[in-house]
This record gives sequence, structure tokens and C-alpha cells, in this order.
Amino acid sequence: MIILKTQQEIENMKKAGELLASVHKEIAKIIKPGISTMEIDKFVEDYLKKHNAYPEQKGYHGYAYATCASINDEICHGYPRKEPLKSGDIVTIDMVVNLDGWLADSAWSYGVGEISEEAKKLLEITKKSLYIGIEQAIVGNRIGDISHAIQTYVESQGFSVVRDFVGHGIGKDMHEDPQVPHFGRPGRGPRLTEGMVITIEPMVNVGTYHLTIDDNEWTARTADGKLSAQYEHTLAITKDGPIVLTEQGNSQG
Repeated sequence: MIILKTQQEIENMKKAGELLASVHKEIAKIIKPGISTMEIDKFVEDYLKKHNAYPEQKGYHGYAYATCASINDEICHGYPRKEPLKSGDIVTIDMVVNLDGWLADSAWSYGVGEISEEAKKLLEITKKSLYIGIEQAIVGNRIGDISHAIQTYVESQGFSVVRDFVGHGIGKDMHEDPQVPHFGRPGRGPRLTEGMVITIEPMVNVGTYHLTIDDNEWTARTADGKLSAQYEHTLAITKDGPIVLTEQGNSQG
């Protein structure tokens, strides 16, 4: 069942989204060769605590961390680790913020030090695909219109879109209906309605979209060992167009 949100509830989620966006902006300042994703995880948890919020995914089905930190060939759900990041790495930091019972969800990919041209292109295309999807998030369109726009663009650039993980509705629960795939046919799926709040979160791979899951039963990585990136926003569907609740400012690329 899709749970529509009132204007006030969307405002509550926007506050959570603004806090989450501010965390990502702080991460962008500190991420560099030598820092570990475990240090970033602790920074996030401390930052949220100072702002009377907490990381919703900590404890979710036994997950132990405030963030997911996925490096290089890891697609999503990477565990934070003590090993320092090195120049040339790319890392996706994904988190869900709970502020006064309302949630916001956003992932962002970062280049560490000097990254390859291939990695730069991957980050650029993945971020652009997110905003191309958001452009389709208007009242009267269907979920498939978002899915198709993202897939068409990504594949036109020679990359692939992960099939096994999708966006979703969000509100007081982390995962609500509807599911939001990043591949598919236009004109299919639930119709977008004022009051829906969803995440769009394309995961894009340099090579195949097939994946494997690590022994920890969380971390997904590319089956061919090539790079993967992800950008994600939480957005509300309104009669005046989509409102991105986790926008960081001048972040569209």
C-alpha cells in the first residue's frame, strides 16, 4: 500500500533531508586518502547525535553501522572498515536519517584523491542519471517513466544499471511501497500521485550489472570486479513538480 504524505509530513521529512544533506557536505570536506570509512561512520553517528537524530539503518536486520560504505567494485551495503582509503578509490556513503520519527535517505559517491578518467565518467553519468530520473517524477507519470529514462541514458553511455536493488517509498518506515526500479519500460507501474515520497537511487556499473553477495550477507559487488557508483535522493511528488528533500545545493552535475 502506498502511503501518501500530507504537506506537514513532507515538511517534517524535509527537515530530516536537510540534516542528511548537511552530513554529506561535511563528508565531502573530510574524505581524502588516509581516512577510513570506519572514521567516517563514527563522524556521521556523532554528527547526527549532536543534531538530535540517529541513523535509522543501525540495527536494521542486525546491521551494525550508521552508514553503508561501498568502495570501488562494491555496489551497496559495504561495511565500514578500518583500512584507510587510498588515492584513486571511489566510495559510496549511504545513510538513512531519523529526525523526530521521520526519515530521509541519500547516498553519494566520492572520488578519493586523484581518480581515473573512467571513474570520473562513472560518477558523472551516475549522478546525471539520478537527475534525469527526477525529471520524470511528476504527477500523472508512472514509475516506469523514471525507470526507463535512467536505463536509456546510462546504457547510451556504455554503462549498466543494477537490477537487484531498487528505490522505494519512504516515510516513517525505511522501505514503503512503491518499489522504484532504475530499468524498465515507460508507462508501466504505479501512477505518480501528489503526496508520494520516494527514493531514486541508481547504482551504475562500468561492466556487467550482475553481482555477487559477500559472505557477510550484506555487501553486494560487481560480478566482474569493475567499478560501481550510486547517487540517491529522497523526493516528494507535488502538483508543482518533484521536491528533492535531500538536495545539497549546487550538487547537480
